[in-house]
Amino acid sequence: MTPAFDLAAALADYRRRHPGESAVVDLFQGLLADPGPIYERRRLGGHFTGSAWLVDRTGERVLLTHHRKLGRWLQLGGHADGDPDLAAVALKEAQEESGLADLVVEPAVFDLDRHAIPARGEVPEHWHYDVRFVVRATGSEDFLVGEESLDLAWKPVRDMANDPGADESLRRMARKWLFGTL
Repeated sequence: MTPAFDLAAALADYRRRHPGESAVVDLFQGLLADPGPIYERRRLGGHFTGSAWLVDRTGERVLLTHHRKLGRWLQLGGHADGDPDLAAVALKEAQEESGLADLVVEPAVFDLDRHAIPARGEVPEHWHYDVRFVVRATGSEDFLVGEESLDLAWKPVRDMANDPGADESLRRMARKWLFGTL
């Protein structure tokens, strides 16, 4: 049996591995201390989400989604919907959004990113506290484009690290991946 994911311990470990990101860790620890429904999208003051840095077998490419609602290339991921095991959330989202089987999630937090989600319909602008994990493809890499994506594509990590057109958090994750600051 796999031990339950402990976000408090994971954030402490992340702070130890990435001391330059203490301000971000502080934000995440602040939300974690909130007694409200922090793993549910109905908490519009901000809630946790889980995402996947989904790499191929070689570790040279990452699978990205051209996100239907946001219109940008991003990592796969989504809402926790009440599940505090954010590693499991990242794995589930990667499977659902890519159609890939044989995926394996690494237990350590790979990246943290707090970002605003624009208002859409009756849902006002709100914060996602995105906890990101490395997920590895170990089988077929033939993906299926689902309804949440305009497209999916395997992108070379090296190209993304310095691409001024890429989302800043993607560039940061690419640099972490390439330069081994795990």
